[in-house]
Formats: sequence, structure tokens, C-alpha cells
Amino acid sequence: MSTERIIFLVAFCASLFFLGCVGTKTTLDISDKEKQAFATKVADTVEISNPESDYEIIIIEPGFNTWLQSVARPEGYYSQSFLENRNQVYVIAWNNRVLNPYQYDPLLYMLPINYDPMVDYGYEVNYKLYNYFIYFQRRYNQRLSLFVPRI
Repeated sequence: MSTERIIFLVAFCASLFFLGCVGTKTTLDISDKEKQAFATKVADTVEISNPESDYEIIIIEPGFNTWLQSVARPEGYYSQSFLENRNQVYVIAWNNRVLNPYQYDPLLYMLPINYDPMVDYGYEVNYKLYNYFIYFQRRYNQRLSLFVPRI
């Protein structure tokens, strides 16, 4: 086999490898209601808590409360086990990004989330936490997992 043919085969295989590694970019359909919530500049506060488990998260994020009330699926749409499974995946990704401030924007990922999959936080905590992750991913064009952040 000639040297030119070997170089061509190596280049061809390398290009196939790189093309296979390129992920497909997903374009999210952002509704007008969602754009309106994202454009909100006034910080609204959403408290996520469960007195029985002493668990509390306070989210101070412009537009999140508006988005939660007007765009997110209503409570009861998802099962608690679905929410717990997704939250576990999202929390792991979030915390990894908090620990890597040189790779991920430290202004987006400031504080870790302490979420223990062995604790029953209740439906409301899981519902609001899950929806915050969806809101966050859609607003800041982030992907915390292989799941597309859909509504």
C-alpha cells in the first residue's frame, strides 16, 4: 500500500471519528410567555422547603416565579419518582460544575446543592427543584444532562 493511500485512509477514518463525536445541537422552542419571564429583571424569591425534612432552598432568580406559575407543567403532572430521579442527575451535574469554576461560569454555579436521594423531601420540594433546573437550563442555554430541558 502506498504512503499516499495510508495517509488518505488515516485522514478519512479520523474525519469519520470526529463527525461521530459531534453532538446534535437542539434548538429549544421558547414561547413568548417564556421569553417574557426570562426578560424579567426584578428578583422574585421562591422558597422550597419541607418542614418534616428540615430541607430548604431559597431561589432568588428574576423571572423564575413567573415562569413557574405561567409556563411550567402544573403540580401533579410528573410523578414524585420521576422528579427525584431527574433531580438526582441534575444535582450531580450542578455540583460538579460548582467544583470546576475554571471550566464553568462561577456566576451561574455559585453554591452546591445538598440533595440526598435517600431522603424523602416530598413532592413540592422535588417539583420546584426540578422546575428550577429546567428554567435554568432554558434561560442560560445550559445542559446539565443528556435530557433535553423541555416543558
